[in-house]
Amino acid sequence: MQRKHFKADHEDYRATVREFLAREIEPHYPQWEKDRLIDRSAWLAAGRSGILGLAVPGECGGAGVTDYRFRQVVFEEIARTGTTSFGSGLSVHDDIAIPYILHLGSAQQKARWLSKMADGEVIGAIAMTEPGAGSDLQGIKTTAVRDGEEWVINGQKTFITNGIHSDLVIVVCRTDPGAGSKGFSLLVVERDTPGFSRGRKLHKVGLASQDTSELVFEDVRIPAENLLGTESGGFRHLMENLPLERISIAVSAIALARAAFEWTKNYVFERKAFGGPIGNLQNTRFTLAEMRTEIEVTESHIDRAVLALNVGELTDVDASMSKWWATELQKRVVDRCVQLHGGYGYMMEYPIGRAYVDSRIQTIYGGTSEIMKEIIGRDIAAEFR
Repeated sequence: MQRKHFKADHEDYRATVREFLAREIEPHYPQWEKDRLIDRSAWLAAGRSGILGLAVPGECGGAGVTDYRFRQVVFEEIARTGTTSFGSGLSVHDDIAIPYILHLGSAQQKARWLSKMADGEVIGAIAMTEPGAGSDLQGIKTTAVRDGEEWVINGQKTFITNGIHSDLVIVVCRTDPGAGSKGFSLLVVERDTPGFSRGRKLHKVGLASQDTSELVFEDVRIPAENLLGTESGGFRHLMENLPLERISIAVSAIALARAAFEWTKNYVFERKAFGGPIGNLQNTRFTLAEMRTEIEVTESHIDRAVLALNVGELTDVDASMSKWWATELQKRVVDRCVQLHGGYGYMMEYPIGRAYVDSRIQTIYGGTSEIMKEIIGRDIAAEFR
């Protein structure tokens, strides 16, 4: 079935993204994976090439593009090249940090940060997860106490994407200990603020060069104007941004599943065994048929979800369904593709081997599959109350 989701301007942009990746990312990516850190020069190059901050308005130094299909193109091209660690950090910057400032920031905050974020000079991160609080945001212990014209932050965060390179971190803090979910606020902490330090760069199973670290806040004082959004409105602000965060993961997942399928399809018709290409064996053809069908059906669903996002109609439940289904499908597809590669599928020099270790996190971050099903299930149960 021909995919009619993208128009001519999306395909023109695809050519730009593809050329950028071939010039600035792919030649260096193997070394970055060995170093376990992507060089900051990649961010500056992305800014120069128009890959960052598409949604940032023109008056703030961006392109002012709100059609998420352009971001979808970026995901697909990154998946095709297997440069997943780069794409993951980019997504946190573009789909989480920038939208929070764009939608919640004051005029002064937008003018101060957005232009540099679109240029790649300032790298953004969000700090929610703590050593004792993962999906349960109610368990957050990091505190911020108002002291005159400043906030004083104390606490620890972990599993923070872009944690090492970040110049601007949106920190979820408890500002009213007795208010439950209504006691959280979002505070922006900038690089080199006294008391703010980076812990160790975490050694993950996959996404080797993706920048993930611990963050420590010890009597960190920030100006009162670094409050993002409304005081004690942090939980509501988080909920408002979840559809975008989750659909971004779903878009990434289906793009990566498609890339794994394409690599494998080409491999099985080149690999010879039992007198011919292994792609001619019935079991291989059946497996390819199953994967192609699942991928194309899911692509149709994700494409519709992206269009719903564009017009402001994507709900958290719809995004949760997309995220749960696409990430679980990605895991299944990548696992079957490794099997069809045989022993070579277990070699890290093959993109499918890297995809195998990189894909496992997808059903965990941004809300686990279990949390996604709970959100969907609650919505179903609400019909009978």
